[in-house]
Amino acid sequence: MHNIDFVIVVVYILAMVLVGLYFQRKASKGIDSYFLGNRSLPWWVLGASGMASNLDVAGTMIIVAFIYAIGARGFYVEIRGGVTLIMAFLMIFMGKWNRRAGVMTLAEWMRLRFGEGKQGKMARIIMAVAVLIITVAMITYFAKGAGKFVGEFLNISPNLAAFLMILIAMIYTVSSGLYGVVYTDLFQGFLIFFTILFVCIMAFVQFKIPESFQVSVPLLDGGFQAIKTTAREWTSALPKWRMELPGEYAKYNLFGIAVVFYLFKVVIEGSGGTGGYMIQRYFAAKSDREAGLLSLFWTGLLSFRWPFIASIAVMGIYYGIQHTVIADPETVLPIVINTYIPIGIKGLLIAGLMAAAMSTFDSTVNAGAAYWVKDIYQTYLNPKATEKSLMRHSRWATIIIVILGLLFSYAIRNINEIWGWITMGIGSGLIVPQLIRWYWWRLNGYGFAAGTFVGMLAAIIQKIVAPNIPEYTAFMITSSTSLVATILATLLTPQTDEKVLLNFYKTTRPFGFWGPIRQKFSQHYMDQVNQENRRDIFSIFVAVPWQISMFMMWMMLIMKRWQSFVILLGLFVVLSVTLYYSWFRHLSTEVQDDE
Repeated sequence: MHNIDFVIVVVYILAMVLVGLYFQRKASKGIDSYFLGNRSLPWWVLGASGMASNLDVAGTMIIVAFIYAIGARGFYVEIRGGVTLIMAFLMIFMGKWNRRAGVMTLAEWMRLRFGEGKQGKMARIIMAVAVLIITVAMITYFAKGAGKFVGEFLNISPNLAAFLMILIAMIYTVSSGLYGVVYTDLFQGFLIFFTILFVCIMAFVQFKIPESFQVSVPLLDGGFQAIKTTAREWTSALPKWRMELPGEYAKYNLFGIAVVFYLFKVVIEGSGGTGGYMIQRYFAAKSDREAGLLSLFWTGLLSFRWPFIASIAVMGIYYGIQHTVIADPETVLPIVINTYIPIGIKGLLIAGLMAAAMSTFDSTVNAGAAYWVKDIYQTYLNPKATEKSLMRHSRWATIIIVILGLLFSYAIRNINEIWGWITMGIGSGLIVPQLIRWYWWRLNGYGFAAGTFVGMLAAIIQKIVAPNIPEYTAFMITSSTSLVATILATLLTPQTDEKVLLNFYKTTRPFGFWGPIRQKFSQHYMDQVNQENRRDIFSIFVAVPWQISMFMMWMMLIMKRWQSFVILLGLFVVLSVTLYYSWFRHLSTEVQDDE
């Protein structure tokens, strides 16, 4: 990098630290301020912050690797997590359901659903431990990706680069909590958006995909193999049932089956809700309407990630023609930036991607630390803790979580390994109880706790015993094991107290199998609830293809597949109009309780 680029990066880092220190006093008023910003943050700030948190550098490197090695079809692999299709579900109904609970963490939510008794406490502690494990895994993922990216530019080892990035981000995260997280994310979001726009215009104007060329895929022994493809094949948006890929990517050769499983997993995950930093934005939202608006803004901003990824992949192809084929697909992003991005803009882009990395880190850590403080320390270890004690634990929990994640990063081979396990292994161990908790009145805290514990245990055992099995196989093992444990434990133990269930249903108003509870409410009230639920069920079938078409049309534009772009654009417009009438214009509609 040129000296100007280094200056830009240093100025950016100092700005992030200063923003964090500025909000320190505001965040230190108590844990509601530290973890939720007193639920007073504007929807557009929360939405922009969410976008910046999703646009992490490790994930961007993985997706660029897939688009580079597989072409546009790599998009379908990242339906497993990188496309963030869960946003459609959060936008239509899951975001407002969670906001209505009025809680700080997903573990605290268990008290609303299962009560204050033994089963509620068991579900809460298991959920808190599960989220802390996932948080450590996410820090490991961050460390691996950020280290690989930043180390390339600073000419230092990835481990040292990861340590420096984490140290910087931890300063303002520990100091200012969610206030620092969202406002640094807002600043980072503007920086990221500018650099994305520049790179996309540059790729569109200056680079052309050759008729035939070579790409490279990783092998299981750590090496790489070059494979030949054509522009028509590489830019095709139509999925194939089978593919012929060697090495590590061979697990995607039953491509149709893999994509079907990824979609299945996303539908279950989206319908069950998420946790961590994503759901924290909804716990912090002011109203149902603002939960919907922040989702819409978040998703729209996030769509611009995909033309950026396509642009970097196109430049990576061009690099292979001019120089030599890039062997490791996960290094395409730093190599392209080093080679083609001009002085000054390179510094902004690296600062922007560092911003993206740190925004994912700070959001994950801040949300994860809340589970220790709120659901373990305050609830079970020291119920009479003062605000000063809780704030001290908030900061120490942040530091310890980071240290654990950094240590585990030494045992991971590459970014895709840890991301695949998070999304299709450990994530699928939680997915069944997360889903059933909303839709089946009979599920109790014992069933939730058993399903979560067994699912997590199965995911950890699978990672140790059979780490190289296909991701959809890992998903089936962990999710089916969790399902059996959930159902058995629920049916063999007493149901949740009816008063708890009535309060939960009245508060959140989900659809599903709630017959014995629904009949306790007046017909007029239930007519309003049913009308809202019918709109939401219809709208989710529109929102998922709406999000996919929006993301893919930008890729087709960059790849200059005009016919595909026009078709996707037309589909996007039709679906947008439909969503306006079925969902958007009803955002302010409130169900009136006549009880």
